[in-house]
Amino acid sequence: MTALIYRPARNAMQSGKGKSKQWLLVHEQATARTIDPLMGYTSSTDTRQQVKLSFDTLELAEAYAQKNGIAYSVQPAHEATPKRVSYPDNFRSDRKTPWTH
Repeated sequence: MTALIYRPARNAMQSGKGKSKQWLLVHEQATARTIDPLMGYTSSTDTRQQVKLSFDTLELAEAYAQKNGIAYSVQPAHEATPKRVSYPDNFRSDRKTPWTH
């Protein structure tokens, strides 16, 4: 069973950076999900999928995985895209390219 260590991107619907500074260790799916024939719910017998461990640094997450014998892969940290110009800058008279409809 392998695990994935990653740092989540910030929520696109919010301007804050909450829950995006810590590293997460998430176990990958070990068994296939099944569909309950009566209700149609999807379920799995693998309970490790429900566990998300958070760490302050990548080194702590790797140390935990190595200490507990968990095979892991690291996804590089997501870097924020540069901030675009503000809305009024679209209508400035000294723009490099003219504004058109």
